[in-house]
Amino acid sequence: MAYRARGLCPMSRRAMRLSSSWYPVSQASVRTIQSLRSVPSSRCLRTPTIAFSQSQCLRSQHRGYATTTSAAERGSPQTLTEKIVQRYAVGLPPGKRVRSGDYISIEPAAILTHDNSFPVMTKFMSIGATKVHRPGQLIMALDHDVSNRSEVNLAKYKKIEAFAKEQGAAFYPAGHGIGHQIMVEEGHAWPGTMAVASDSHSTHYGGVGCLGSPVVRTDACSIWATGRTWWNVPPIARVTLTGTLPQGVTGKDVIVALCGIFKSDVLNHVVEFTGPEETMQTLPVDTRVTIANMSCEWGALAGLFPIDRTLERWLRYKATEAAMLEDRTTRDRITHETVDKLFANPVTADPDAVYAKQLYLNLSTLSPYVSGPDSVKVATPLHELAPQKIKVDRAYIVSCTNSRASDIRAAAKVFRDAGEANGGVIPKISDSVKLYVAAASAAEQEAAEVMGDWQILVEAGAQPLMAGCGPCIGLGTGLLEPGEVGISASNRNFKGRMGSRDAKAYLASPEVVAASALSGIITGPGIYQVPEGWSGVDAGYGTGLPRTPETELSGLVQQLDSLIDRVESAVAPADDKSATEILPGFPERISGEIVFCDADNLDTDAIYPGRLTYQDNVSREDMARACFSNYDPQFDGIAKPNDIIVSGFNFGCGSSREQSATAILARDIPLVVAASFGNVFSRNSINNALMGLEIPRLVERLRARFAPQAAAGEARVLTRRTGWTLTWDVRRSLVEVTEGPGGETWTEQVGELPANVQEIIAAGGLEAWVKAELAKAA
Repeated sequence: MAYRARGLCPMSRRAMRLSSSWYPVSQASVRTIQSLRSVPSSRCLRTPTIAFSQSQCLRSQHRGYATTTSAAERGSPQTLTEKIVQRYAVGLPPGKRVRSGDYISIEPAAILTHDNSFPVMTKFMSIGATKVHRPGQLIMALDHDVSNRSEVNLAKYKKIEAFAKEQGAAFYPAGHGIGHQIMVEEGHAWPGTMAVASDSHSTHYGGVGCLGSPVVRTDACSIWATGRTWWNVPPIARVTLTGTLPQGVTGKDVIVALCGIFKSDVLNHVVEFTGPEETMQTLPVDTRVTIANMSCEWGALAGLFPIDRTLERWLRYKATEAAMLEDRTTRDRITHETVDKLFANPVTADPDAVYAKQLYLNLSTLSPYVSGPDSVKVATPLHELAPQKIKVDRAYIVSCTNSRASDIRAAAKVFRDAGEANGGVIPKISDSVKLYVAAASAAEQEAAEVMGDWQILVEAGAQPLMAGCGPCIGLGTGLLEPGEVGISASNRNFKGRMGSRDAKAYLASPEVVAASALSGIITGPGIYQVPEGWSGVDAGYGTGLPRTPETELSGLVQQLDSLIDRVESAVAPADDKSATEILPGFPERISGEIVFCDADNLDTDAIYPGRLTYQDNVSREDMARACFSNYDPQFDGIAKPNDIIVSGFNFGCGSSREQSATAILARDIPLVVAASFGNVFSRNSINNALMGLEIPRLVERLRARFAPQAAAGEARVLTRRTGWTLTWDVRRSLVEVTEGPGGETWTEQVGELPANVQEIIAAGGLEAWVKAELAKAA
């Protein structure tokens, strides 16, 4: 894949990857059922750290925080993200302006739960709660396992519906659509607000200017009970889009290209998409939603588009539609009056707001892309992949990413165009391919039917499925069999997610999926032609806009500030020698043999398979056996109790399933060490009492030791018993590693494990801790 990069600090991507970026828990996380006050960002610990390193320092500063807000800060500029979070932060000191890095308590405008509403209900009732704090905050949509007609699943769905009715929450039954699509089309995800979901693709809402970010089930329980939870305002990146998309290039190609070009640059960031008006007005809302949705796969915690005239036109259409059609349930939420109010004073980023980093992509230089196989971060221009004539067995136009009416229309056009060249007869899909289509919602399917597009796909041989997640999550009809190749318009192609781990999965736009289903090989509809003299994608650091001395200096300062912050956070001050207080009953040392899972981006589907995620009666023993089975079927016979798992960068990326943490605990593994963690996995670990350390140096040394064996011809070992031991002296905040019998021993200072987090872990997790606290207060 070719791309030509220009911009600032080309070394910053590597530098930021090697510095510590941990997942600390704030004081707020242990006050879930209490009213929380804001706490500041802090650099009191500057080590390659434990998962929860900063909270002790934050705790010590908490009471005196109100005095730290300076007059300069009160007037300082904010990003769009910071301005929206400001509206939904509670308990802030007077005059405090929210900043990236702050630990705050938030009361989001809305929270979505889907099939996981049932386990959240179980948690809610187990802590003794009986009534949700704010019914209007809750939206429940059944969308994941909708094709499962078993008595057990139907009974669970009935219980969720009954609970929603009893509590006065908004409820959307199976078949209505995918929750994220419902949030947008029903107006629950409103521009300028903050909405969360117990699902990682809540980034979807950023397509309409709503700050959408994932939480986990325990957080959802907290919001149900109190209206609020804790949040660490992430670093914020700005991505400037320039130029315009060539004919045949789509929003899916934009986000797949970004995932491939800037693989780890926005990990655990919020991304704000911006650009010149002439660029942004060419990106309709459906395109923006696709990009925002898959910002999750890029590694971002949110992908936020501006509140602009393109969005206003879309809202005006929705408001008119709601007023004219009696069956529209949005007529009280999306009206011309509410749109007038929104655009009377739309929230925007300040012109001189500071960003952690800035990237750009020139859309005019983009071409159709294909992601995979089996990784979103492997992105290849279609014109480079197509000559390989990769045979396709199954094709999917499904998911909240790319199955709206506009997507179905684009796929149908491929068959219509082929029909025009075939005497007006719509051609059938290839005999070797099975094509599946499921709309993002019933409303989107209805719109596609009105235009005749749905019927075109069915006539061509597509198998229609109920509006829902289905194959995208690896549930229901049409899953990949061993040895098969699939191409999908969905958002994830992790190994084993859409069926057999012995299959290969690719991602592409609906047009490319349709063309591939028609021809039987991965190909495109032929609309895009590589321009003469094309030399690659124009992307890089900076804004990509015409350079001026002012913009160059501003960009350089922001890049260096971000780099300095991260490097400083990785350096321990010499005088920081105080011992950590250990609570009675909490171990002072944790020690075990290192089991090395040598992979970056080891996702939650690999840790715990989707086929079990929505089964609520899985035993601890079965969870243990399933742990890492999608990553390595041999893991079950290799790992032992009290081992310490070590893996690479962005461990636990992907979905928000809490079993990715609890399955590891079911194997009696107390500690995971990684070069870095995905944020959602971090929240799940903290809330479920799984400890985590980030030590990039350890991963580098393991790879240096064992990589030469693979290079010498040994088959790649997915899960390796290393013979190395790791001992964490919790009191001294020190890790000691011995590199096998007779090997080198070295130490690494890590951050403190504060007393409040020890309480959570000792209690067995946040849910148990909250229950105990409520019992004390009773």
